[in-house]
Amino acid sequence: MVEVEGLRKHYGPVRAVDGISFSVGAGEVFGLLGHNGAGKSTTIRMLTGRSRPTGGSARIAGHDVVSEPEEIKPLINLVFEDQNLYERFSGRDNLAFFARLYEAPASRVDELLELVGLTGAAGRKVKTYSTGMKQRLLIARALINRPRILFLDEPTRGLDPTSARELRNLIADLSRRGTTVLLTTHYMEEADELCDRVAFLSAGRIVALDTPRELKLKRGERAATVILRSREEKTIRLDDPADATRLQGWMVKGDIVAIHSREGTLEDVFVELAGRPL
Repeated sequence: MVEVEGLRKHYGPVRAVDGISFSVGAGEVFGLLGHNGAGKSTTIRMLTGRSRPTGGSARIAGHDVVSEPEEIKPLINLVFEDQNLYERFSGRDNLAFFARLYEAPASRVDELLELVGLTGAAGRKVKTYSTGMKQRLLIARALINRPRILFLDEPTRGLDPTSARELRNLIADLSRRGTTVLLTTHYMEEADELCDRVAFLSAGRIVALDTPRELKLKRGERAATVILRSREEKTIRLDDPADATRLQGWMVKGDIVAIHSREGTLEDVFVELAGRPL
């Protein structure tokens, strides 16, 4: 659904995006992770036709982003980082307005309100909505045209934990329904939970690209922490026969409460590759 090859965006001497390549499959959730200024938002601007690349190529559902923008527009939609809603409209009126712009059937409005859990608040003015409700309304608006690819720029930024979880559940549900999602985020836990694959951007370049699981396993310790009923914590090495014997003994006695692997976190991997935490 998304094919990027050697994509570049330069502003004079500044190489905002410096020759990145990746692809995103249908129904995949793909994450772009990096510091401010790493090139995440610039990449999305190029893929959505809002910024012309300096070099390289990108295709959306087989269409070139530079030469075929009109073919791409009906296939995509975008949720900006800023919540640019009509605050004095109701939630339903916000969606109805965009349904008319996209020439979508009126029934699409109620369908989307139900999808994002806003049916009960549909008649209220948006200025009375919480930040999480506004973000769900933005996603509903972006789904008006039934996009095959949805771009999300920092979708859970500023949300409380409950609202962020609801939004992540919604994104996962969209993926299961076949929508391809390309998102940027600063939150490593969110990327770990949501993304099928992630790309780490640093200074305009991709420094790692893989599934969250593989990235963590490649840089984790071959060890585990065992918590016993006495609440003691013991460290065992997975390739040490003596530790295997210790573990077997605790299991036979029923002393084990929990076992946690020592695999690295995405944050650990990112710091190792990009030099500093998000």
